[in-house]
Amino acid sequence: MGTQLGMNGKMYYLASGTRATWGTANSGGIHEGSAPTGLTEMGNVRDVTLNLEEGEADVTTRANDGWRATEPTLKEGSIEFEMVYDPADAGFTKILGSWLQRTVIAFAILDAAKEISGTMGLWADFKVISFSKSEALEEGQTVSVTIKPAYSTVAPEWVKVTGGA
Repeated sequence: MGTQLGMNGKMYYLASGTRATWGTANSGGIHEGSAPTGLTEMGNVRDVTLNLEEGEADVTTRANDGWRATEPTLKEGSIEFEMVYDPADAGFTKILGSWLQRTVIAFAILDAAKEISGTMGLWADFKVISFSKSEALEEGQTVSVTIKPAYSTVAPEWVKVTGGA
């Protein structure tokens, strides 16, 4: 696929049904398969940031010859993005409703369209943690949103499209 431009990234939510695993994990831990049916593109998003990191455990011993040793612990993730404030937009109302009612939404944050073989990204159930509205004097009204993985029977997955949607 080569170099990716941010404007070609795609964010989808599962409009109906319950999130299931994307497919079988390969030897590298990437779940491969076709994109699930029912994914709806979020067109009203911009400046999406996917934050992934792990906690740390100090496992230093005297055998490390003066070097601190660290092992990764729990994975963490969050997605931050902006939307134009548009109550008529289906994606906007889905996000707002999820925040108001504290409900789960399944999202796929991908580097390209779900139909393109080789597309990769995060697939998980999320809850809206932050929903902040901005009314800058010389700009359109926007909302800044943060979502984080939620309790789910299916763990978050790094996925790769290997077939059409």
